Amino acid sequence: MKQLWDISPPVHASSPVFPGDTAYHQQWVAGIGPDCPVNVSAITLSPHLGAHADAPLHYDPAGVAIGHVALHPFMGPCRVIHALGCGPLVQPEHLAHAMSGLPPRVLVRLYTHMPQDRFDHALPAFAPETIALLADRGVQLLGTDSASVDPADSKTLDAHQVLRQRGLRVLENLLLDDVPEGDYELIALPLKLMSADASPVRAVLREL
Repeated sequence: MKQLWDISPPVHASSPVFPGDTAYHQQWVAGIGPDCPVNVSAITLSPHLGAHADAPLHYDPAGVAIGHVALHPFMGPCRVIHALGCGPLVQPEHLAHAMSGLPPRVLVRLYTHMPQDRFDHALPAFAPETIALLADRGVQLLGTDSASVDPADSKTLDAHQVLRQRGLRVLENLLLDDVPEGDYELIALPLKLMSADASPVRAVLREL
């Protein structure tokens, strides 16, 4: 059996969210008992909580919701590239060692240990020219263990705008702590949420 890497962080009430975003909340609306055969809960959460796929709608007022986005970028050959300690922005030179023969999907590990108990206000992000370079190499999807491809305090979202201009899909908040550099199969399908700006994913990597 091929090895699987679960690259989705756990989702629970203590999971960090972007400041001002909606934290995870769960309540039970039915419980197993004499008059009820099942447990049923209701959950409230931001679609950007945990491992998630942004929709173009998130950063483009004319963009489509996640339920209308094609699925093929979220499944298929993928390369994990380490850029540990790269500083505030991933520059092209941080990925240069692994750029030969890129598959259509690239996941970039930026943390030695991805923060799972706090929001990192100094999160590592991507220089717009790095995303443009990946697009020039045929990359269709960029993933990261950071909470955003732009700095947390950015108001212009320059990296997101390159994603929009070049038609790339993006995965954020991946858990890549235990994943070696190399090539894998990615499976990270978003839910068919027809009006949402993002969707949680259960992201996994499978050895080729």
